[in-house]
Amino acid sequence: MKWSIHAALAALACLFTSSLWAADLLVEAESFTDHGGWKLDTQFISEMGSPYLLAHGLGTPCQDAKVDVTFPAPGKYHVFVRTKDWVAQWDAKGSPGKFQLAINGKPLEETFGTQSADWFWHDGGEVEIDKTNVTLSLKDLTGFDGRCDAIYFTTDFSAKPPTSGSQLAKWRKQKLGITEDVKSEGPYDLVVIGGGYSGMGAAISAARMGCKVALIQDRPVLGGNGSSEVRVWAMGLIRRGKYPRIGEIIEEFADRAKKSPGTFEEFGDEQKEAVVRAEPNIDLFLNHHANHLEMKDGKISSITAFDTRTSQVRQFNGTLFCDATGHGAIGALAGALYDQTDKGRMGMSNMWRWDEADHETTFPETPWALDLTMKDFPYPRDHHGQWFWESGFDKDPLHGAEAIRDWNLRAVYGAFNAMKNREGASKHKNAELTWLAYIGGPRESRRLIGDVVLTQDDIVDKREFPDGCVPSTWSIDLHYPKKEFADKFPENPFISIAVHDQRVDRAYGYPVPYRCFYSKNIPNLFMAGRCISVTHEALGTVRVMKTCGMMGEVVGKAASICKIHDCSPRDVYQDHWSEMDELLKLPGQARRETVTAEIEMPKVLLPASNYGPPTGLNPAKLKGIVVDDRQAEKSGKWSEGTGLKGYVGHGYLYAGEKGAKVRFPIKIEKGGKYEVRVAYLPHENRSTDVSVSVSGKQAKASQTINMQQDPPIDGGFISLGTFPFEAGETAFVEIVGSGKGNAHADAVQLIPVDSK
Repeated sequence: MKWSIHAALAALACLFTSSLWAADLLVEAESFTDHGGWKLDTQFISEMGSPYLLAHGLGTPCQDAKVDVTFPAPGKYHVFVRTKDWVAQWDAKGSPGKFQLAINGKPLEETFGTQSADWFWHDGGEVEIDKTNVTLSLKDLTGFDGRCDAIYFTTDFSAKPPTSGSQLAKWRKQKLGITEDVKSEGPYDLVVIGGGYSGMGAAISAARMGCKVALIQDRPVLGGNGSSEVRVWAMGLIRRGKYPRIGEIIEEFADRAKKSPGTFEEFGDEQKEAVVRAEPNIDLFLNHHANHLEMKDGKISSITAFDTRTSQVRQFNGTLFCDATGHGAIGALAGALYDQTDKGRMGMSNMWRWDEADHETTFPETPWALDLTMKDFPYPRDHHGQWFWESGFDKDPLHGAEAIRDWNLRAVYGAFNAMKNREGASKHKNAELTWLAYIGGPRESRRLIGDVVLTQDDIVDKREFPDGCVPSTWSIDLHYPKKEFADKFPENPFISIAVHDQRVDRAYGYPVPYRCFYSKNIPNLFMAGRCISVTHEALGTVRVMKTCGMMGEVVGKAASICKIHDCSPRDVYQDHWSEMDELLKLPGQARRETVTAEIEMPKVLLPASNYGPPTGLNPAKLKGIVVDDRQAEKSGKWSEGTGLKGYVGHGYLYAGEKGAKVRFPIKIEKGGKYEVRVAYLPHENRSTDVSVSVSGKQAKASQTINMQQDPPIDGGFISLGTFPFEAGETAFVEIVGSGKGNAHADAVQLIPVDSK
């Protein structure tokens, strides 16, 4: 009996001691010092609570991610891994995101990424830790986007971590020993949240006008949708309209990609960062996610952000704030008025590309991806899965963003599986998937409300606002599911079609009013980018990269006036617009050290122009005589385009109407023989039988061009032949559409032929 009592007491003491003195260790995925081939994904922090590591290997298992950790003591531990089976929400066959956790190189028996449609703590069983210094490794088994948020070890075998919400956040801080050691930064004149084109434009512009600026970006690179991570090329024409100097800052870092998506190098991440870091008035904070703010007297007084790699928290104190997040995230936290279209929004794209290897390649079967055949998607022309790989039109763009991205991944993997393992296999023996954006390119979510809400009618009717300043030159371009591909997946179509309202002034630009760039009810909040004060329809024209960047330039200049006069963004319009007008006329390189210092002008000025410098090939630098489409005579319905890269001058013309004509007049100054060339850019919607003719006093010829085929001459030209011309005559090249697809008219070039 005594033995039983003593045994019971001993057991109770042991239980009490193990519970009270349990040893544990929490390892966050972002703390892994060597990510190997895994990617740190920070885009869904607001949705699921944390950054995580993603095994984005495009079907080839990623190199191990590793970290050295120190356990509190040797012993037997219960291990949990926070993860999910990312296709389980669709009841898909198989678990593509399988991975293992290895301790000192030895994998646990449990395979992770195989359970639960939601993030949860996957039980990894028991493990014996015989020494305190240990190397943990994440061993990817598939290359298909396995994901790990955190790893938890505990000697308390009754413990189970909280699953989500505030409890999990509080528990994380406790286990990591994170105290309220908040680093205070500033004070700043302007705090910009978001490092895409609009945020960069705002930060650089304000800094050059003498403001002290903090630029906060949650990714390791700048550029947002225009970075190498997403690869949306920079659209929208700059340097035109009432303020032709706006856009000069953007031109310093804008990409020169010839296609979207282009190559990593074309998007110039390093150049973007170098331009920002060259500004002494900017403090740049990459890898920082803003998730909290403080208000005082109805204004934002500070923004709190944490380092997504170390969890270090920083508080950014400032006078003015600019929401350039795209999602209006800061405005929403501050209680700013906003609108969001519930149904029929534009979606998110995850573009991709494939290339030809010099040998036959294989691709794993993907039974968990969308079940696609070659007829279920548009063939990826030029090896590119372009902007129209888009979904999430009626899905929650904020709290459902991870699911939208993952659906896009399933669509691409399903398409490439059809190319490699189904009816496309014989044609694509050497094809290999070389890039797929795991960072989504969203187009639409919240739109913050300003003193003016710009509408489609305002733009089409060219309504004049006294503060009109940012030229929008893109058509009203709205995206919808493309019916021929939507029938198979009506719950979430993944191929879109662009519907254009072409009534936007593409040359001069429609001047978007400044009053769209600040909040109606938060007195010190600016906004720039796709979260400005416009309707859903008007968003279709202002949302492109260079246009968003110019909004930032305007915000930065306005911030300097706010600093000078200790006033609000609204006061700039109401009381100081004449001063703002002068700043908007300044070159992008103009600068002053402080807002009270004298403005220093650049030594070399770009020539001012209401139409700006050529955004494509400069006609003045091409050989011979070049006549651009802007100098041509048009009849019929022609539209101006800039979407296809490699054009001459500022853009090109295209028309699908039968009989639509463009006639290029060519003034011959010096007589002789000339080779006559026509420039065009190929596309699948171009006509295969465009009529092109040459006419002069002696020159007569005509031929038919297939404009779906690549032009044979570098620079995008095709030769029409060599012809004699007399000095002083005016010759003509005429392009006529057949109505069977779009005719394309860009430029005509005459190159003198040396006599032999």
